[in-house]
Amino acid sequence: MRSKYSVKLKTIMEEHKLTPIHTAKDYETAVLTTADVNRPAMQLAGFYNYFDPHRLQMIGRVESTYLDTLSDEERLKAFERFMQYDIAALVICHGVPVFKECLDMAIKYDRNLFVTDEDTSDFMADVIGSLHGYLAPRMTVHGVLVEIMGEGVLLTGDSGIGKSETALELIKRGHRLIADDAVEIKRVARERLHGSAPEMIRYYMELRGIGVINVRRIYGVGAVKDESGIDLVVAMEPWEEGKAYDRLGLTEESETFLGVKLPRVTIPVRPGRNLAVILELAAMNNRQKRMGYNAAAALAAEHDQAIDEGAF
Repeated sequence: MRSKYSVKLKTIMEEHKLTPIHTAKDYETAVLTTADVNRPAMQLAGFYNYFDPHRLQMIGRVESTYLDTLSDEERLKAFERFMQYDIAALVICHGVPVFKECLDMAIKYDRNLFVTDEDTSDFMADVIGSLHGYLAPRMTVHGVLVEIMGEGVLLTGDSGIGKSETALELIKRGHRLIADDAVEIKRVARERLHGSAPEMIRYYMELRGIGVINVRRIYGVGAVKDESGIDLVVAMEPWEEGKAYDRLGLTEESETFLGVKLPRVTIPVRPGRNLAVILELAAMNNRQKRMGYNAAAALAAEHDQAIDEGAF
């Protein structure tokens, strides 16, 4: 499936430390636009009815063993048919020797050819993970993302509500900042979102009255993190007298980003509330719910049981 985003082929090749055997003239500028990969066993056998040359192509022991059964002439024809397509690149895995016919056709048709000693299945899994990260659907939202006890918590709310100040207090309590003001959200799996900061403002935080600070420089590398999963949304809003706020936690709120629904809690803000402690509790409570325990539901069940037993 094509993505509207792309990643340079060179970036993927260097990230996975592949050894180049032949690089095409467009190697510096070539891009990948799909996270799908292909093992061209059927194509090398002559079947091209369903073939996407834009996928990264990989040859492992299975394909190599088949090619070994061919004569030199048959192998040359197989690679010539294959290399005539404008393939993104061919990676030969598992330390399998490069067939002379493969190299000759890569040079003739100017195709990218690489080798790796990695197991084919392991390499495929690693590359697909990388491509999903680079090509994932994404959006940018106004907010602050912090990691609290391993939980990615996205703080949202109007400007001036106190998101950055709360994040700063959390940092002082040993938690980590991911992004302040702008959060880039990517859907890295069907039900999983990751958040990070735009490169230009990574590690920076704006505090009214103080200005811009570099959290990494002041508090050290342990106070920041480049990326985190997003597990909970905390909507911060000004306290309104007379408004009915959820006091039991039985109401399940949610917010959807990129088609992924996340649990959300609304925290009313007023002087005197220790928001950092409240957010620590919200993060731990959210983790408990994911593990199958809901304190509010347990209390309600005990209350109903007590009524049924005539305790009231």
